[in-house]
Amino acid sequence: MLYITSIRITQNAIMIYYKTLEEIELMRQSALLVSKTLALLAPMIQSGVTTLELDRKAEEFIRDNGGIPSFKGYHGFPATLCTSVNEEVVHGIPNKKELQEGDIISVDCGVILNGWHGDHAFSFPVGKVADDVLKLLKITKESLYLGIAQAKAGNRVGDIGFAIQDYVQSHGYSVVRELTGHGLGRSLHEDPAIPNYGKRGHGTVLKTGMVIAIEPMINMGKLNVEQLNDGWTIVTKDGLPSAHFEHDIAIIDGKPEIISTFDYLEEALAKMH
Repeated sequence: MLYITSIRITQNAIMIYYKTLEEIELMRQSALLVSKTLALLAPMIQSGVTTLELDRKAEEFIRDNGGIPSFKGYHGFPATLCTSVNEEVVHGIPNKKELQEGDIISVDCGVILNGWHGDHAFSFPVGKVADDVLKLLKITKESLYLGIAQAKAGNRVGDIGFAIQDYVQSHGYSVVRELTGHGLGRSLHEDPAIPNYGKRGHGTVLKTGMVIAIEPMINMGKLNVEQLNDGWTIVTKDGLPSAHFEHDIAIIDGKPEIISTFDYLEEALAKMH
């Protein structure tokens, strides 16, 4: 269904903004700038690099390409990237600590381009990583696509969460409850929230024109998390690793379409190896 203008309605006491095809195309450009930024960083993610170096390179690239970092200054966040290492789930602040062989790191990036936000994330291994940790990355990434498959008109938000939760729990992992995906548009976070757990047939109805960010945050151990004293970084309470992958999804003609891509970064990683 083609919308002539953006539609703003209240559904179950939340405010949802539906996008036109033209607006979705603008959002695709924002998302692809994030995709290209992650691809630029991919070869840099090696033992000895600092997350602060990654952050500086990302901000330079985004601004050189006409974008503005979405995260920098958002509620006081001090950086362009969220860089979350090992037991850090999300919202890690870039710093001078060097990455080490065997680490994993979630790099979450957002940009504003032409007034619209793009926002997605990828979890990278640093060098040779333990097999059980690589499996966590694999299953978390696969759960993202299972969730995306449920993001079609007529389904509900709970269908997305159930697909993710059911898959990761079948492998013995835990779903973080305190943090969710979200709507995306002219604001970085819009309704509806997109939990990575849920019941089939429950929650907000999905419709053509919605743009959402689906982002499984999956723990190797228990689901419990806590926030560090920096006011941002979320870590697992048991100190076990957590993985995080995120895509931007537009519902077009009733079907989910991924408007971000991991292709660029995966091509960059393939060239390295």
